[in-house]
Amino acid sequence: CVMAYIIQLETTTKQCSVALSYKGNCISKKVLLAEHFSHDEKLHVFIREVLQEASVGFSELDAVSISKGPGSYTGLRIGVAAAKGLCFALDLPLIGIQTLELMVQPFIGKAEYVFFIPMLDARRMEVYNAVFDNSKTWIQETNALVLEAQSFYDLLGDSPCLVFGNGASKFKTLQPKINAHFTETVYYPSAEDMTRLAWLEFQKKNFEDLATFEPFYLKDFQTTPEHIFKSR
Repeated sequence: CVMAYIIQLETTTKQCSVALSYKGNCISKKVLLAEHFSHDEKLHVFIREVLQEASVGFSELDAVSISKGPGSYTGLRIGVAAAKGLCFALDLPLIGIQTLELMVQPFIGKAEYVFFIPMLDARRMEVYNAVFDNSKTWIQETNALVLEAQSFYDLLGDSPCLVFGNGASKFKTLQPKINAHFTETVYYPSAEDMTRLAWLEFQKKNFEDLATFEPFYLKDFQTTPEHIFKSR
């Protein structure tokens, strides 16, 4: 009988988080938002702590889930190294979740918005972004975009949109032409928000190839349409 304990790691921004889920429910979590990256110091500590809090041993884990990017190069390397280390040591499957897809999970269902635009800070006026509708359907796949006031208008028109993430403030300063609404506080992706997606992937046995798995960097690509990546 598979118990389905999944340890979830999120290290794509300056926020470091770990969560433990059981059959699609988060049962333990640790989160730290620090100005300076502390992932290399905190990640393994958090892994031990979430397991201890839930009285779950390493031997009871059934899978490791990693937020695979895009995001910070440093954060992604640390997170993926830890995830692979756990998988190799414990002979566990690895589940990769696109960061922008896990970011949208807490906001879906807010009926006042038609579209949701998660944004992660890239550099200068560039962000990593995607667009989802209210049924969690990808409208625009993950891509890197240099923001302008008219960004997304041809795609979304005047429909009310919620824009969030640590790249959203860049867009707000441009006084965007779309009907954009912004969260009151900066929203960072968290391991807890991976819970539902990781459980679905686990049930489908949709696992990564440990030998070849790499983070989804996206950093060296330009913003032309041929470099837009698919979600799966």
